[in-house]
Amino acid sequence: GRSIDRAHRMRRVSSSVTIEARIDEVWPYVSQFKWWPEWGVSVIEVDSDVDRIAPGVMGRVRTPVGLWLPFEIDEVSEESFWSWSVAGIPATNHHIESQTNGTLVQFTAPWIVAPYSVVMTSSLARLKRLAENPRHFSDPG
Repeated sequence: GRSIDRAHRMRRVSSSVTIEARIDEVWPYVSQFKWWPEWGVSVIEVDSDVDRIAPGVMGRVRTPVGLWLPFEIDEVSEESFWSWSVAGIPATNHHIESQTNGTLVQFTAPWIVAPYSVVMTSSLARLKRLAENPRHFSDPG
């Protein structure tokens, strides 16, 4: 629809990183809730009735200041893209693309929350460490 087209054209800030791992090795870290606190700087805990992203899945995340915020997964393209809304507001888009030298991961957010790009950059660095060194991390599941 028209509102989706407008939302996709909205100006966004982005941060990206290339991870030296295959896309099928990176995708579980970004799609399974148990891994989010391991790399997501703004997520301390996830509470949901399911264990992974899918369109329409709802839950809540606990922020570093202890505040619980409701979320809903808006759109998912397996091993490629997912977006969500937090507290009813469209939030980060997560783009994942296979490349010859690994996997490119890009997070984008509405320009209105441009300072959040610092959080995205830090989270991507943590995701890179996790995905490139999985033996150094225990499964939180």
